[in-house]
Amino acid sequence: MAEKTLGEVVRELREARGMTQAQLAEKAQVALSYVTVLEAGHQGNPSRQILARIARALGVPAKRLLDATA
Repeated sequence: MAEKTLGEVVRELREARGMTQAQLAEKAQVALSYVTVLEAGHQGNPSRQILARIARALGVPAKRLLDATA
């Protein structure tokens, strides 16, 4: 089974919740460009704070985002 990137995991969770990138960015209090770049796979390792905000906005524990990429 192929590993997923963090961006792929975020995109799948976001789409499963019917959210746009803009809605996720607003809810996570990050820039829309950050979400776009993250999902495209061009953003490396986000800070713990950013990861926690994205996870909270998606309604999952931050560990879920990290475990899915392992």
